[in-house]
Amino acid sequence: MASQERSATQVVVVLNGHSKEDADTVFGVLHACYPSGPASGTPPREEADGHPTVWSATFEVAGVRQEPTPTPLGAPLTADLQGGPRQVEQLRDVLATAFVVRDEGRMAGDQERELRLRLESR
Repeated sequence: MASQERSATQVVVVLNGHSKEDADTVFGVLHACYPSGPASGTPPREEADGHPTVWSATFEVAGVRQEPTPTPLGAPLTADLQGGPRQVEQLRDVLATAFVVRDEGRMAGDQERELRLRLESR
C-alpha cells in the first residue's frame, strides 16, 4: 500500500525542445523544488542529429522544498506533465513561478491528468 501512496505523488515531466541547456534549466528548477528519481544528477544528453529529442524525469510532488525564481530560457519548450490531478496542477504552478506557462491541452481521467504546457522566459 505504501508504494501506491508514493506513486500517487509522482509526476512524470517530458520536455521537448531545441536545446539540452533549456531542458537542463527546467529540470534544475524542478530538482530544486522536488526530489526526483535516481537520474536527478544526470544532465540531459545532447540531441541526436535529425531525430526529435525528448527529455524526461519523474518528480515526487509532496511539498515544495524552495520556491523558484523567474529563470530565463534560450527558446520556448513544450512540457508534458502526467500524474495525479492535484500533483500535476501543483507542479504546473511551480513552473508558472519560474516561466511563462501557456496551457496547450489537457486530458483528464479518473485518477490521472495529462497536461501539455508551453514554457517561455519571463
